[in-house]
Amino acid sequence: MITSSTPASPFRNHYTGIEFNLGFRVTKYDLDLNYRVLPNYLQAEATLHIETNLAIKVLTLDFAHHLRVGKVTCSAAGANPVRVQKYSHSARKLRVYFDRVVQPDELLTLTVKYAGSPRPVKSPWGELGWEETESGSLVASQPIGAASWFPCDDDPEVKARYNFAITADNPYTVVCNGILLGKHAHGSRTTWHYTAEHPMATYLASVVTGEFEVWQLPGARVPVYIYYPAKLRAGVKADFAQQAEMLATYEALFGEYPFSQYTVVVVEDELEIPLEAQGLSIFGANHARGDGKWERLIAHELSHQWFGNSVGLASWQDIWLNEGFACYAEWLWSERSGGPSADEKAWKHYNLLAEKPQDLLLADPGANDMFDDRVYKRGAMMVHALRILLGDEAFIRLLHQWTSENQHGVVDTVDMRSLVNRVCRDEGIAASHADLLFTQWLGRTELPPFPTKLTPCDS
Repeated sequence: MITSSTPASPFRNHYTGIEFNLGFRVTKYDLDLNYRVLPNYLQAEATLHIETNLAIKVLTLDFAHHLRVGKVTCSAAGANPVRVQKYSHSARKLRVYFDRVVQPDELLTLTVKYAGSPRPVKSPWGELGWEETESGSLVASQPIGAASWFPCDDDPEVKARYNFAITADNPYTVVCNGILLGKHAHGSRTTWHYTAEHPMATYLASVVTGEFEVWQLPGARVPVYIYYPAKLRAGVKADFAQQAEMLATYEALFGEYPFSQYTVVVVEDELEIPLEAQGLSIFGANHARGDGKWERLIAHELSHQWFGNSVGLASWQDIWLNEGFACYAEWLWSERSGGPSADEKAWKHYNLLAEKPQDLLLADPGANDMFDDRVYKRGAMMVHALRILLGDEAFIRLLHQWTSENQHGVVDTVDMRSLVNRVCRDEGIAASHADLLFTQWLGRTELPPFPTKLTPCDS
């Protein structure tokens, strides 16, 4: 089990415990997957487009060893060829040895052919990645499950473009990140072509197969598609009817929706929690009973398209920037749709936080606690404190600047603090007030006082 006290290493991620893949950057993944649904068997070819930034003779990738590598080849742009001398595959790492030292700024195309029965990888947070469902499969990779189905550099800081060609048996539908470019039927099988039009972190790449109907919601500024099993039609159409209104509300608060469409998939299985992917959210049958019980989670997952997917994380230690803002988005939706105000929600959860152990450091919660509910709620309380400090007009401007200035990039807490200081300066608010909030809510474990409007004597 990874703990927050795991010794730090410059070559190992202190949250995941996995060695970094150094010396290169993947700029694009072309994934050609041939999937037999009922036996859950995958034959695949992954082509990685790579830029080197160090001199390397060995390249490592994250890749689960339950999938068998059959062949690895490489080509280099320019006149100096490079070949794969040998490769090894063990302990969730694929190591590729070249026949010469590859110099910085070279462009490589690495192709890996592999096959096997995809399954989740074990982790301190449970089993992650490719999972079989009652009628197909899904992928839920956060934070280190992408390696369960393709060779990759599984680090949230490294975004790349993706093309998917996925062949599956009829009558299964394949849903994936990005835009459906087309599908081609051949015999008893169909190939689905998708492209993710914006850079994406590996943990946000997802494929869902199942027997689905599709419903395009009316009234949305961008297309909103919902895929679901026929037997869940009534519950889905009741519980997800407000997605277009949610999207419009969030665009007013956060800025323009950062992708060309939004897709929701409801699977036949029950899921403990919904699953986040880029441009895509996955829900279980239990989230579509038609009773409105999970409206807050439907709002939460949509907000992640701004906070977490477009604006990504440089490091898992700053996960509050994803989950705190997404949790606060739930409260904003409640407020804007006639439910309890964000302040009422904040008081409720502040009192619940006060009853829990005061031993979580929001600025660096550690691997064991990165998905603790206190990260979500205390993170949302920090956002509420910023709103109280700035006032609504400046707070909404902060949200718009955050999502526009960092669109399709990665951030950390220092970036947020810098932006807050800029907005405070524009509003004539003393920087010490913002410093106090960051210190109290992020830099200390004890629960600060409930946020109220700061005055000069508070500093």
